[in-house]
Amino acid sequence: MSAVVSIDEWRAARRQESASERPLRLTRRGRVVLTALVLGFMALVVLWGGKAFASGPGEPREVTVHAVEAGETLWQHAAALAGGDRDVRDLVDELMALNGLSSTSLQVGQQLLLPVDEG
Repeated sequence: MSAVVSIDEWRAARRQESASERPLRLTRRGRVVLTALVLGFMALVVLWGGKAFASGPGEPREVTVHAVEAGETLWQHAAALAGGDRDVRDLVDELMALNGLSSTSLQVGQQLLLPVDEG
């Protein structure tokens, strides 16, 4: 059995079928909004990128991310953080634990987490 359909109804049905098969397209406004969101997110990452929070068994600690340069040692960083009132050996152990290091050796360009001086 066939049904009688007007040309206008047939065209409307075809348009609806083809619209559901078309891929999603962004309008110019949509691209502008999406670009603004991505750039805003990247700006936040850049602004907060120099700081991170590392947590261990105790409370979270504010740290800075440092790229190791030629000639730097873990002992030098620990001595600078000790400031004369803490044992450098204990700080070396803390830095090794904080950075997941198995030795005190550092490589140029290595990312090192250093606790922010609270004093």
